[in-house]
Amino acid sequence: MNSVRVERKRVKLPVIGWVRMTEELRWTGDIGRVTVSRKDDKWFVSILVCTDEGNPMVQMPLIDARLPVGVDVGINTLATLSDGTKYENPRPLKRYLKKLRRAGRMLSRKTRFSSNWHKARKRLASIHYRVSCIRLDSHHKTSTSIVRKASAIGIETLNVSGMLKNKKLAKHIADASLYRFLTMIKYKAERRGIPITEAAMFFASSKTCSSCGHKKTELNLSERTYHCGECGFTCDRDVNAAINLCPS
Repeated sequence: MNSVRVERKRVKLPVIGWVRMTEELRWTGDIGRVTVSRKDDKWFVSILVCTDEGNPMVQMPLIDARLPVGVDVGINTLATLSDGTKYENPRPLKRYLKKLRRAGRMLSRKTRFSSNWHKARKRLASIHYRVSCIRLDSHHKTSTSIVRKASAIGIETLNVSGMLKNKKLAKHIADASLYRFLTMIKYKAERRGIPITEAAMFFASSKTCSSCGHKKTELNLSERTYHCGECGFTCDRDVNAAINLCPS
């Protein structure tokens, strides 16, 4: 794009001209595409750079000692691996729910399009943006950590539309944004050439014993420890599910 130029911490955009950036461009090469977006009164510029180092999307694994891992996702614990590693879910919506409700009430009491209405709207948008950033940051850090230590990854296929029909859990499921988290794992694994195995949508990973393969007919959410009545195997419920998802 001849109309776009980048020099250290500034970028020249068509019509607008030179604009300062908070950080320098980390790659060198021809600029392929530039996208300008706005979130919570903050402006972002996304720059696609065509490098001369082959395919930039293919990245080598950063850790040599790698093993196959299964990943079980949930609400309280964002991800549990078959080796017992757990990544907690920050649950940002739950943390900021009171502030969101208070900001929403303040906005509803203002005269529409007045100066105070615009201030209240910006305050509400700022809280929503904060929640989104916390969730996105957690997803990126966790998915990157998982991909770096795995030679192969097994994940579950979620029926998100069906899960959201549960009125008691719908808000918590939406807060966790599990589908986007699994999507991150998949595309980051693809970049590093790590194979992904997706279990069938209704595969009972939590009800199946990872030791003998016996499947329970019922398993309440309150039962956090899995105990097999056939072989006597006992294990953390989420770890048991992750082991069942681990590719052989």
